[in-house]
Amino acid sequence: MEEIQNDDSEKLLKYLSPRTAWALAVGTAIGWGSFVVTGNTYLLHAGPAGSIIGLLIGMLVMVLIGRNYHYMMNKYPLAGGVYCYTKNLLGHDYGFLTAWFLGLTYIAIFWANATSIPLFARYFLGDFFRFGKLYTLFGNDIYIGEALLTGVAIVLTGILCSKSKLTTARIAFVLVVVLALAIFFCTGAALVGHANSDFSFAPTFIPDKNAFSQTIFIVIISPWAFIGFESISHSAEGFSFPHKKSFSILTLSLVVSTALYIFVIVLSISAYPSEYNGWLEYLKDLGNIKGIKALPPFYAAEHYLGAKGIFILMVVLLSLIITSLIGNMVALSRLIYAVSKDNVIPKKYSHLNKAHVPFHAVQLITVLSILIPFVGRVAIGWIVDVTTIGATIIYGFISYATWKSTTEEKKTAEKRTGFIGMVLMIIFGFLLIVPTPLSGTPITHEALFLFIIWAILGFVVFHHIIKHDTTGKFGNSVVVWIALISFVLIISLIWMYESNGQAVEDAIEKIYRFTHGTACEEDYKLGEDAYMNLAMHDIQVSNIRNTFIVIALFTLSITMLISNFIILKKREIEHAKEVGKARTIATTDSMTGVKNKHAFTEYENRINGSISSGEEKPFAVVVCDVNGLKHVNDTQGHKAGDEYIRSACRLICQLFKHSPVFRIGGDEFVVIMGSQDYERRTEIMNELNRTVEYNQNNGLVIVAAGMAEFDSEKDSSFASVFERADTLMYERKKKLKGAR
Repeated sequence: MEEIQNDDSEKLLKYLSPRTAWALAVGTAIGWGSFVVTGNTYLLHAGPAGSIIGLLIGMLVMVLIGRNYHYMMNKYPLAGGVYCYTKNLLGHDYGFLTAWFLGLTYIAIFWANATSIPLFARYFLGDFFRFGKLYTLFGNDIYIGEALLTGVAIVLTGILCSKSKLTTARIAFVLVVVLALAIFFCTGAALVGHANSDFSFAPTFIPDKNAFSQTIFIVIISPWAFIGFESISHSAEGFSFPHKKSFSILTLSLVVSTALYIFVIVLSISAYPSEYNGWLEYLKDLGNIKGIKALPPFYAAEHYLGAKGIFILMVVLLSLIITSLIGNMVALSRLIYAVSKDNVIPKKYSHLNKAHVPFHAVQLITVLSILIPFVGRVAIGWIVDVTTIGATIIYGFISYATWKSTTEEKKTAEKRTGFIGMVLMIIFGFLLIVPTPLSGTPITHEALFLFIIWAILGFVVFHHIIKHDTTGKFGNSVVVWIALISFVLIISLIWMYESNGQAVEDAIEKIYRFTHGTACEEDYKLGEDAYMNLAMHDIQVSNIRNTFIVIALFTLSITMLISNFIILKKREIEHAKEVGKARTIATTDSMTGVKNKHAFTEYENRINGSISSGEEKPFAVVVCDVNGLKHVNDTQGHKAGDEYIRSACRLICQLFKHSPVFRIGGDEFVVIMGSQDYERRTEIMNELNRTVEYNQNNGLVIVAAGMAEFDSEKDSSFASVFERADTLMYERKKKLKGAR
């Protein structure tokens, strides 16, 4: 689409004003789901009262999370959001983990809004795009026309987000303002018109269910409802205003998003077709309704405003979809940009084009998304359910990072919000994945299975990263990966429990139909005993299959964990070898191969430490000096002088076989005798002197040596032993010279 700049070091330009940042936050937080989830999830699970109260409580929780984001954005005003924060505070392993789940969350919401466009077309254009049926997947018919429509929308979003960032942000702002005013207007019309009709908002809660548990259900899925409000943290480098304003912007975006959800809830139950006895009966039957009636807000808008109401909400729905596509594309591309800058993925994804946009990152998202229309809306729905867990994990990490950072900096207020946010997200996560009487089962077992697969894929990708990591940044937090694999095991067991329970329910349903005469004719031909045995057999097969799947998945996870550990261990050994080589080079005399002056100093310090603590074992110091070196250099040249030194070194090493030998000067050597050599010290010194005397008579190398033993009674340091040995060496040197 556009040429890439050669200057990779250029940063993202500052283009976001407070109002455009607010628009991106709102636009990313709400989308098509705000029209659909309000009916089939919120109202059907908690009624209007439970939904509104739950949303308000959830908003307050998100304000607390927003405070954590505000603190971290001011501390690290960089692209990448929570990835940047966890990487800098907790290490690259945590950074990768947050990027992995955050990436899934954003792209799943992007896909959900992209694939809602054909649904929009079905509601308002009928079957216009339903041509060229390809296949049926998970009960959903895939048409080439609808796939092309979705693909065009994805490509157009990619092109738009690759152009001027300022234009994109302004478009988002205008659309958010339009959709907010339109929803407020339609809801206001419904409230005014509702006062003159016989419609009732009752029941305020779902009958025969605990009102408290209904409200809690809405609260614990609030991370999904508001995910995206924090998306501006990924564009923190692009703020043209002080970062201290970010909390006000985040809070205002949450208030507006909550208000929009509540207005849609009120609008959805303000009117219902006459054939139903109330809004609850109407919403329960949405799966069997087509056209405008299948969208309660649209039906209500038409009821109170006529065709004008449908047109207004069509504009709203398109605005919701477009702003969500833009917001998630911007946030995800900035996340990829930040990860690429750290060389976790190829460097090209951090390149900026002429509009200062990470073009390759936008292109990557576009290419990955093109195939999504061919997967089917049902599968995308499962992926979107996974984002509830993903959002909870992300908000837990931002809270933990805030708590850890403020603990070190001793900031009380943010320390509290970090800790409270962390605890709340742990509770939310537990209630999301563990079926309880309080929360029920918010997450489908299909979504749980997809989460397991995504987590295992994370192990695979991390394996690739650490395998090619030459910097040693990754693989330093084994605890986090052990925690993740434990999490995978727990979710796998819950998935198995849920799936086995579903198999039992299906069998009971079959038996019920059989005993009440509503089964298929072929079932009755089997006979009652055979049919019952078949139902029990189905349960056993399901149990065995699910157990095998859990074992296989956990085995794969363990295999990847062990494989990663082996890579890290191998890297650690190689690093130790390199360090050892470097140390050997640094402490070895290049001419003779024995230890050098630097090594001698280290050895001396170590001995001094032992002497101070009273733990030093007996040792002796031998100071050696090469006689006649100057004469050799003057008469035969420095090459011969070097060989003369090497000959002296070989002589010393041959005699002191079990002791370290140091060259501490041009012609000076020191031997520190311990253990075996120390026990034979007198014998070795006598042999050295005899050899030197022989060499002197035969024109060979001459070494003068003096030895002193460590005396714990009078030696308080190594230096005193050395000085005595050095004095004896000079006495020996004089004798050798006098003997010539």
